[in-house]
Amino acid sequence: MVKDIEKFIEVYGDFKMRKLTEDDLEQFNGLLRYAFQITMEDLLHTGWTENQIMQAKMPILKNGYVIGWFYHDKLASMIVVYSMKVNIHDNICKMGGVTGVATYPEYTGKGLIHSLIKHAIMHMYQEGQSISFLYPYSIPLYRKHGWEIISDKITFTIKDTQLPKKEPVEGMMERVDLECEDLLNVHDYFSMQRHGAMIRDKLAWDEYWRWDSDDIIAAVYYNKNHKPLGYLIYYIRNDIFYIKELIYLNTEAHHGIWNYISAHYSMVKEVKGNNYSGEPMAFLFEDSEIVEKIEPYFMARIIDVQEFILRYPFLVKLQKLNLNFKINDSIAKWNNGVFNVYWNGEETICQKTNDIRAANLVEMDIQTFTTMLMGYKRPTFLYECGRIQTEYYMLRILEQLIPVEKPYFSDYF
Repeated sequence: MVKDIEKFIEVYGDFKMRKLTEDDLEQFNGLLRYAFQITMEDLLHTGWTENQIMQAKMPILKNGYVIGWFYHDKLASMIVVYSMKVNIHDNICKMGGVTGVATYPEYTGKGLIHSLIKHAIMHMYQEGQSISFLYPYSIPLYRKHGWEIISDKITFTIKDTQLPKKEPVEGMMERVDLECEDLLNVHDYFSMQRHGAMIRDKLAWDEYWRWDSDDIIAAVYYNKNHKPLGYLIYYIRNDIFYIKELIYLNTEAHHGIWNYISAHYSMVKEVKGNNYSGEPMAFLFEDSEIVEKIEPYFMARIIDVQEFILRYPFLVKLQKLNLNFKINDSIAKWNNGVFNVYWNGEETICQKTNDIRAANLVEMDIQTFTTMLMGYKRPTFLYECGRIQTEYYMLRILEQLIPVEKPYFSDYF
């Protein structure tokens, strides 16, 4: 137990905020299980024992930034920040992955989560993580703290009679080990060229596999030269073919993977999966009357507006344009103000000013700024929703500057 008062980040009466260590593993695990209702039945379903689950979380305490409020040495509330990387329009950025936001019910209403989130944002800013991602258990809560929806999950159901007919391909699918290097390399290549995708390191892959049961299967598509061009991760249960992830690098691999799925025609009644491209899949099928359900998935928050703008790949560099973003951010004060943006050749220049009467002013909150630059919602749509305040002529300029591609994010942490 920490005794040195200097190790406490903040003290509020009988509550003390500090970083969690490996000595706090049992309390860390207990709060996670309570808050997210992980039961023994869930553990048995995945084939994990309670002790294995607890030990599997040890790398989080070692590698993640985990802070919590303690009440008389008992963990009351906590938040976890992973150090990750994500592709933003072909620009690899440091990303703070927020998870494990939890409080025991007897300590709610005391502002513990709010203060933890503020500290997490400051930590990410100091670490140079210019953007943060999270999976929301409460969209209104995270919007209040500056996050906004930036990706969708489209769940689809395909009847066995709707599976696509076989397309001729020269390669073939091979079932592989879950840690197969070819599978990992395909994802690396895919994520490096797909906006929004996470660059998975060991910690990210561990999180990706954490709750999968023993019946999960991986298969890689190889072309005629045995070059890996795509993969499928799936399992079959109760006559249903469940797709966890389907990734392909070209049309040949796409056809090859669906040929493989369709080869299970006699074994399953339907195929279920998730699509993270932001576009419905029905158009791709001969029988397009498939069932698709769309729901918001991940949220993001720009942590450092100036750094994010400097690294952002604007589509055009308008040499005679001075663009001024007025950003409202009540939590990260360094983001609150006017950012003057212009271009010197190919170089983007961004300087913070206090000129609220500057020409070409575009005003919005940090949530709107994030979802706009991430490409989830276009400037004109956000203007029509009342989320952007500017002169109408500025919309055409913004539409020219911001790439047209929705984020692809298939991870969960």
